[in-house]
Amino acid sequence: MLRPVLTAAAALTATLCHPASAAETPSDPYAPAREIIADMNRIVTPDGVQETFVATLGGARQVVNVRGTDRDNPILIFVHGGPGAVEMPFAWTFQRPWEDFFTVVHYDQRGAGRSYPLNSPGTLAPTMTLERYRDDAIELIELLQERYGERKVVLMGHSWGSFVGLAVALERPDLLHAYVGVGQGIDFRESEKAGMAWTRARALAAGDEEAVAAIDALAPYPAAGPFTIEQADGWRKYAMPYGSLLYNRPPAETLYFHQPRLSPLYTVADREAWGEGSAFTVTTLWPRLADVSFADVERVEVPLVFLLGRHDYTVPSPIAAEWLEEVEAPSKELVWFEHSAHMPMFEEPGLFLAALLREVVPLAKDAQHASANIDPGGS
Repeated sequence: MLRPVLTAAAALTATLCHPASAAETPSDPYAPAREIIADMNRIVTPDGVQETFVATLGGARQVVNVRGTDRDNPILIFVHGGPGAVEMPFAWTFQRPWEDFFTVVHYDQRGAGRSYPLNSPGTLAPTMTLERYRDDAIELIELLQERYGERKVVLMGHSWGSFVGLAVALERPDLLHAYVGVGQGIDFRESEKAGMAWTRARALAAGDEEAVAAIDALAPYPAAGPFTIEQADGWRKYAMPYGSLLYNRPPAETLYFHQPRLSPLYTVADREAWGEGSAFTVTTLWPRLADVSFADVERVEVPLVFLLGRHDYTVPSPIAAEWLEEVEAPSKELVWFEHSAHMPMFEEPGLFLAALLREVVPLAKDAQHASANIDPGGS
């Protein structure tokens, strides 16, 4: 239900992110293209930042990438989906325009992507809870505040990362200009129910008796008890062809094959680690998430902006929209992307940027301006 593609995608990621063939080893045919993309996306402004480093968060070493044309711009931290489905290797396809307005931070969470080989899986496994991922994000915010001299950040959570992000907003609203939810999750069990019902209805209408039978066979999932990744994948493999992940696009080839191989931030070895880490993370973490829910939250003490794909049934967007309508917050905005499913930043990148400029930049810039005008002497 959550990651750039939740589980089906996470499982798919584990397959597709390994080196595809001997043709990539030892000679990688994508290497020349990566060099071109790296040069095209190179930050050249005098006050820009472009760096990758390893931070220790909650005792786990995690890879952090920071890019932006002006260090004085607000920091935007992107919390990736999954669990375990990193989005750093996709960011080059949509992120570059953001970097004129934000200092954009990606990090590969514990057990995921480039962070996976840096820690012992056996040591990590007992720590893998929503609360630990939340606290990792809080530690990262505090580290970035010190490193770049910013008092607050914009936090953007996508898919699984939207649970982490919303948990941060509830725990430490003092750290945030705003919280931005993309593919926002609210309640794991309800999302599974809604996604399965949507997929079954599509399959029934299409006369796909195999899919209907397979979904029905998953009962009593997800009504009660813990989750398994096999159950989650058991219906998502039928949902994705109906556009639950990407609207009118073939998800595997478009999203998981070529784009990561062209990323300047990911080598062949990094993609192999990504696949291994994704499989490890979803297998370990998914059974612990069945009863995670923000359905009873009545107020969040930071501005909320939800950017939702109209056709998203990977993490069903109607649930997030209904929750946003009821919750109280200093301000809240909902933007629908009519030709997107779970990946609106990739599917409608121009409109997504426009939403950031219209709804998010003012929240950060106004707060920065107000902070800069505070007289520490009280006069």
